[in-house]
Parts: sequence; C-alpha cells; structure tokens
Amino acid sequence: MSLKQTITDDMKNAMREGDKSRLAVIRLATAAIKQVEVDERVDLQQDDDRVIAIIDKMIKQRRESISQYEKAGRDDLVEQEQYEVTVLQPYLPAALSEDEINSLIETAIEQTGAASMKDMGKVMGMLKPQLAGRADMGQVSQTIKARLS
Repeated sequence: MSLKQTITDDMKNAMREGDKSRLAVIRLATAAIKQVEVDERVDLQQDDDRVIAIIDKMIKQRRESISQYEKAGRDDLVEQEQYEVTVLQPYLPAALSEDEINSLIETAIEQTGAASMKDMGKVMGMLKPQLAGRADMGQVSQTIKARLS
C-alpha cells in the first residue's frame, strides 16, 4: 500500500473514531499532497519519496514554529505544533542513529573527494536522497561543515 493511501485510510479511521484533532492534522497532510499534485499535474499515488518529502517539510515547518512560539512564551501553540509533529512523524521512515549518519557522511566525503567547504554541495547532493525524512538535514549540514573546515 502506498503512503498516500495509508494517510487516506488513517483519515477515514480518524473520522470514524471522532478524533477531530488528529483528523485536522491528517487533512492538512492530504491537502499539502493534493496541492503538489495539482500544481505539478502529477499523481503521487505511487511516489512515496515525494510524499515523504512533503511530510518532512511539514514537520520541519512545525519545528521552526515551535522554536518561535517558545521564544514568544506561547505554550498553548507549542503544544499544538508538537501534537501535529507526533501525528505526522509515523509517516516518515525510521530515523537513522547518529552513528549511521556519521558513517554515511564519511562515505560521501570519501566518494566525492571533498576536501574543503567548496565541496559541501557535492556531499549534500549525494546525501540528500539517502537521508530525506530520516535525519535533520540542518544537523547533517552542520556536521559536514565541521568535518570540512
């Protein structure tokens, strides 16, 4: 079963169970997927990688919002955003451990022959498809910068 179909089935289950808050979050995800389908005139039914990228982007937006709301002292909004992250997180593949990420970074640096910050794009270009939805790309970027500096 495709990821898009799984999300649709979960939406139907949330409707049946009367779980309005979960239903609202899942509807946001389906709306984001539908928006991409309409904008790009594609069907994402069989393209799990694109759906993962959409969900990953949504989670990243929520994490950014959480940090902003925490700075503003809006605990009620922080809770809502954290809840949305917990609902969306299961649709992503299992996160990689720090050791796994570090070994992938080392491999990419060796394969690209990266020696300085000028080669950062090559390394990120190689890692992005492998790590999409499985690691925080901001942290990966910082780790690569530290290694290439």
